Amino acid sequence: QVQLVESGGGLVQAGDSLRLSCAASIQIFSSYYIAWFRQAPGKEREFVAAIRWSGPSTFYANSLKGRFTISRDTAKNTVYLQMNSLKPEDTALYYCAKTKYNTITVMPSDYDYWGQGTQVTVSS
Repeated sequence: QVQLVESGGGLVQAGDSLRLSCAASIQIFSSYYIAWFRQAPGKEREFVAAIRWSGPSTFYANSLKGRFTISRDTAKNTVYLQMNSLKPEDTALYYCAKTKYNTITVMPSDYDYWGQGTQVTVSS
Protein backbone atom coordinates (compact mmCIF):
# COMPACT_ATOMS: atom_id res chain seq x y z
CA GLN A 1 0.00 0.00 0.00
CA VAL A 2 1.28 3.44 -0.95
CA GLN A 3 1.22 6.30 1.51
CA LEU A 4 1.60 9.84 0.23
CA VAL A 5 2.50 12.72 2.54
CA GLU A 6 2.35 16.32 1.40
CA SER A 7 4.25 19.19 2.98
CA GLY A 8 5.35 22.72 2.21
CA GLY A 9 2.09 24.61 2.36
CA GLY A 10 1.68 27.86 4.24
CA LEU A 11 0.50 31.44 4.27
CA VAL A 12 2.14 33.68 1.69
CA GLN A 13 1.48 36.98 -0.04
CA ALA A 14 0.43 37.43 -3.63
CA GLY A 15 3.46 37.18 -5.91
CA ASP A 16 5.39 34.86 -3.60
CA SER A 17 6.51 31.32 -4.36
CA LEU A 18 6.10 27.99 -2.59
CA ARG A 19 7.37 24.50 -3.22
CA LEU A 20 5.18 21.62 -2.17
CA SER A 21 6.52 18.12 -1.60
CA CYS A 22 4.80 14.75 -1.89
CA ALA A 23 6.76 11.91 -0.30
CA ALA A 24 5.80 8.33 -1.15
CA SER A 25 6.29 5.57 1.40
CA ILE A 26 7.44 3.02 -1.13
CA GLN A 27 8.95 2.95 -4.57
CA ILE A 28 6.43 3.96 -7.21
CA PHE A 29 6.29 1.76 -10.27
CA SER A 30 7.62 3.74 -13.19
CA SER A 31 4.54 3.50 -15.37
CA TYR A 32 2.24 5.33 -12.96
CA TYR A 33 1.60 9.04 -12.68
CA ILE A 34 1.67 11.23 -9.62
CA ALA A 35 -0.54 14.29 -9.77
CA TRP A 36 -1.32 17.38 -7.76
CA PHE A 37 -4.91 18.42 -7.26
CA ARG A 38 -6.33 21.30 -5.28
CA GLN A 39 -9.66 22.02 -3.69
CA ALA A 40 -10.91 25.37 -2.51
CA PRO A 41 -13.84 25.68 -0.07
CA GLY A 42 -17.13 25.09 -1.86
CA LYS A 43 -15.45 24.03 -5.09
CA GLU A 44 -14.73 20.71 -6.77
CA ARG A 45 -11.32 19.11 -6.66
CA GLU A 46 -9.27 20.49 -9.55
CA PHE A 47 -6.40 18.91 -11.48
CA VAL A 48 -3.20 20.94 -11.27
CA ALA A 49 -0.34 18.92 -12.78
CA ALA A 50 0.95 15.37 -13.20
CA ILE A 51 4.23 13.63 -13.90
CA ARG A 52 5.04 10.12 -15.01
CA TRP A 53 7.24 8.54 -12.40
CA SER A 54 9.72 7.31 -14.98
CA GLY A 55 9.77 10.79 -16.54
CA PRO A 56 9.98 13.06 -18.41
CA SER A 57 6.29 13.42 -19.29
CA THR A 58 4.53 16.23 -17.48
CA PHE A 59 1.04 17.65 -17.84
CA TYR A 60 -0.51 20.83 -16.58
CA ALA A 61 -3.89 22.44 -16.28
CA ASN A 62 -3.90 25.05 -19.04
CA SER A 63 -4.70 27.86 -16.65
CA LEU A 64 -1.63 27.11 -14.51
CA LYS A 65 0.93 26.36 -17.17
CA GLY A 66 3.86 28.74 -16.88
CA ARG A 67 3.47 29.47 -13.17
CA PHE A 68 3.57 25.93 -11.75
CA THR A 69 6.24 23.29 -12.37
CA ILE A 70 6.05 19.64 -11.38
CA SER A 71 9.17 17.53 -10.92
CA ARG A 72 10.27 14.37 -9.15
CA ASP A 73 13.29 12.93 -7.38
CA THR A 74 13.15 9.17 -7.73
CA ALA A 75 15.98 8.66 -5.24
CA LYS A 76 13.88 10.40 -2.58
CA ASN A 77 10.52 8.98 -3.76
CA THR A 78 9.30 12.57 -3.83
CA VAL A 79 7.32 14.71 -6.26
CA TYR A 80 7.47 18.49 -6.07
CA LEU A 81 5.21 21.31 -7.16
CA GLN A 82 6.97 24.63 -7.57
CA MET A 83 4.41 27.45 -7.54
CA ASN A 84 5.46 30.93 -8.59
CA SER A 85 3.65 34.26 -8.81
CA LEU A 86 0.99 33.00 -6.47
CA LYS A 87 -2.45 34.61 -6.56
CA PRO A 88 -5.24 34.71 -3.97
CA GLU A 89 -7.26 32.39 -6.22
CA ASP A 90 -4.54 29.73 -5.74
CA THR A 91 -5.69 29.40 -2.13
CA ALA A 92 -6.75 25.78 -1.60
CA LEU A 93 -5.93 22.47 0.01
CA TYR A 94 -3.37 20.79 -2.24
CA TYR A 95 -3.31 17.02 -2.56
CA CYS A 96 -1.03 14.58 -4.33
CA ALA A 97 -2.34 11.31 -5.69
CA LYS A 98 -1.28 8.25 -7.68
CA THR A 99 -3.07 6.99 -10.79
CA LYS A 100 -4.83 3.62 -10.76
CA TYR A 101 -3.70 2.94 -14.30
CA ASN A 102 -0.69 3.62 -16.50
CA THR A 103 -2.24 6.62 -18.18
CA ILE A 104 -2.59 10.31 -17.51
CA THR A 105 -5.97 11.49 -16.38
CA VAL A 106 -7.45 14.60 -14.79
CA MET A 107 -10.33 12.77 -13.10
CA PRO A 108 -9.96 12.34 -9.33
CA SER A 109 -11.82 9.02 -9.55
CA ASP A 110 -8.94 7.57 -11.59
CA TYR A 111 -6.52 7.98 -8.69
CA ASP A 112 -6.34 5.34 -5.97
CA TYR A 113 -4.00 6.75 -3.32
CA TRP A 114 -4.19 10.25 -1.87
CA GLY A 115 -2.30 12.24 0.68
CA GLN A 116 -3.96 14.18 3.47
CA GLY A 117 -3.35 17.54 1.80
CA THR A 118 -1.37 20.66 2.62
CA GLN A 119 -2.99 24.08 2.91
CA VAL A 120 -1.86 26.96 0.73
CA THR A 121 -3.24 30.39 1.56
CA VAL A 122 -2.35 33.42 -0.54
CA SER A 123 -3.19 36.84 0.84
CA SER A 124 -3.70 39.86 -1.37
